Amino acid sequence: MPHPAALRLAPLGALLLVALAGCAAPASPVDDRATDPAADTHGEIAGAAELAEPAVGLTSIDGEGRVSHLDLLEETTADVGTVRVPLSVHSDGRYLFAADEAGVSIVDSGVWTWDHVDHFHYYRADSRILGDVGGDGVAAVATSNSSTTGGTGLFFPGSGEAVLLDTEALSAGEVVETFRLQTVPGAGLVVPAGSFAAVAAGGEVTLHAADGSPVGEATACADPAGTITTRVGAVIGCQDAALLITVADERPAVERIPYPAGTTAPRATAFANREGRPTVAAVAEGVGVWMLDTRERSWTLLPTSEPVVQVTAVDDKDANLLALTADGRVLVLDGETGALRVASAPLVGASLADGQPVSLMADPQRAYLSGPVEGRLWELDFADGARIAREFTPERTPLFVAETGR
Repeated sequence: MPHPAALRLAPLGALLLVALAGCAAPASPVDDRATDPAADTHGEIAGAAELAEPAVGLTSIDGEGRVSHLDLLEETTADVGTVRVPLSVHSDGRYLFAADEAGVSIVDSGVWTWDHVDHFHYYRADSRILGDVGGDGVAAVATSNSSTTGGTGLFFPGSGEAVLLDTEALSAGEVVETFRLQTVPGAGLVVPAGSFAAVAAGGEVTLHAADGSPVGEATACADPAGTITTRVGAVIGCQDAALLITVADERPAVERIPYPAGTTAPRATAFANREGRPTVAAVAEGVGVWMLDTRERSWTLLPTSEPVVQVTAVDDKDANLLALTADGRVLVLDGETGALRVASAPLVGASLADGQPVSLMADPQRAYLSGPVEGRLWELDFADGARIAREFTPERTPLFVAETGR
């Protein structure tokens, strides 16, 4: 089931817009973008306005299923509608996929950024609720780095149904399934990669074209859990390794990245990073943090001085790594050694103690943290002593929050 850490909490106000506008330099060579949208679309959709800067927003769902979208430039809030109260939410930076036991409700924030590697295009359309996809059990959701092309994967553990949605159709306001395959009930994933998708279920990963037809041979993958898409490719977590799915010459390929020989640390089950960056982080429960470099195809285990419950890799020039402790402190760690650089005061201890979904994310300059029980959102400057730059108290306490528009 999607982990709440996959949610993206938005920074509030002009500082974020300045920060994002300053990030337009390419972060990796063009050949790393194995899952990019087609270059001739530029992410443009009929009826959307192209903007000079990202229309970053905060799209949230409260405990009654009410969806709100906060325009962070104008600082105005719009009611989008109501969905079933979700048990988990995943976002790709445009859509929110709100999952409960009966299926997935899809919210379009109406704002997105298209990454052309050396520059960006920014768009705005209407926020709206697109509809539902029925299924049995709380779905695992996997997205790519494009909100206008390719696919979005849903896996329903109760029935073992693997569903691929047409993301281009979503961008036009339609919910279209390009395939629905019957697999084995239990843990599973449907992970988009370019115009293909990898289905992890029943102890193996199989590759499929957009219509569901099989492509190539199956790869072993026991107990699939955790997925993320980086600039290099799509990651699937398995019991003994990560699988990296890339696309070259219009053909998908699977590479196995095994854990270091002799390791006894618990495996990674949820990955997080600054969007698109090649290095991702995962909790090694009770031990520290796993760092997976998808460009180098390597794992590094970083022991920490105390257990952590969430992590996200900033993957910047200073190798900052952010972690959340059980008492609600944000740690700024050295992403190469695991050494503690600085820690915040306890902020979300009550939410963690109550089992509420807490979200920690990072952009190049700031970290953002949500506390449903505390009813607050924090903006932290992790490069300046984990200083609280701003604190917000929303009118409606959001249970799930996603940063949208970038």
